[in-house]
Amino acid sequence: MVVPPLAHLKELRMATDADETLRQEIAGLLAGGLETEVFPRAEDSAQVNAIVSRLQSEGKDLASKLVVAGFTDHTITADELEQPCETCMYYLIKRRFCDLPELMLPVEPEWSCRLWRI
Repeated sequence: MVVPPLAHLKELRMATDADETLRQEIAGLLAGGLETEVFPRAEDSAQVNAIVSRLQSEGKDLASKLVVAGFTDHTITADELEQPCETCMYYLIKRRFCDLPELMLPVEPEWSCRLWRI
């Protein structure tokens, strides 16, 4: 039986704590009235690429990322389809994390962004 080194467990705990701290900061920004670009949703690859390009050039800080990606602290329905983070292909369930390389942010399952993908 192989047991992971304790240092690894400590690093994992620190990452979890850092995720939770950042998740709370994001929740505060969204609840505090940060106006994000919720629409238009990225419905095709050209729209996805345009938003990703903007994230790469404009998303240098947390608030900018949230604005450009169109984050909300609630589920958005577009074209009669609910689009919560928890059903997005980039969502890591156990970590509650958006794994889209241009975002890489801890999120809540009911949040949403315009880069949502099945």
